Amino acid sequence: MLAAAMRHVQTLTARAEACRGQGRLRLADRLYGMALAEAERAFGRQAPEVAVLLNNRGVLGKERGRYTQAGRCYRRALRIMRQRLGPDHPALASLYHNMGGLEHARGRPARGEPFARNSVFLREQELGPDHPEVAADLAALAALLDAQAKYDEAEVLYRRVLRVFARVFGPNHMEIAINLNNLAALQQARGRCAKAKALYRRALAIEEQHLGPRHAEVALTLNNLAALCAEHGEWASAADHLRRALAIFRNHLGRSHPHTRACTANLRHVKEARKRAEL
Repeated sequence: MLAAAMRHVQTLTARAEACRGQGRLRLADRLYGMALAEAERAFGRQAPEVAVLLNNRGVLGKERGRYTQAGRCYRRALRIMRQRLGPDHPALASLYHNMGGLEHARGRPARGEPFARNSVFLREQELGPDHPEVAADLAALAALLDAQAKYDEAEVLYRRVLRVFARVFGPNHMEIAINLNNLAALQQARGRCAKAKALYRRALAIEEQHLGPRHAEVALTLNNLAALCAEHGEWASAADHLRRALAIFRNHLGRSHPHTRACTANLRHVKEARKRAEL
């Protein structure tokens, strides 16, 4: 009976993951919900299998911009895992990482910082300071510090992360692109615009190489590069980058997603500023 239930849960989960990979996020969420209901029925509401599904559904909820739903999933998963494994088990590191990332997405970096520090602490204890999974946690922490204008510590962490990833993965890995993008934003905030633009363009080239020109990650970098161009009155370049980013966001995430709404507002602002500059 339990074996059959596990097979059913695994089948639903695999279908959900396939739909997520295809960008069919609403269907993926329904399938995760069905898998979660089956796991609760078969194994109990406090089972480890339930915690895993809650974490997966939380990741998807964040991707869809359903932050409240994602937060509920993560908090419930954390309660289950802490009860089952204790508060300092290394298995909690990934969940803390995800919870910090959610707070970053919600614009609440100070709330996310303790989660990220917990993630780094637990993972570093298990794997040592130079492991790529530790570097990924450090990158998430750096982004939260960056968002609070704690630039000195954030820059040190970003550069440490880039050294680890370049050694482990090579100079053109997607993890390099993500952290180049983050470091570019930090340099932009510090007024180091030439450095920021070069980092954004390097990140964009890596993303297009790995993901193609119409991926949502490419759109995020285009949006960031557009903001830098707008800061210096390069209105035509900014508008071109934003139009391309907006088309990608609408196609992959829909018109109501926070990224789409923010990009729409940015393009409107650039058009208005360009008109004023041409008067």
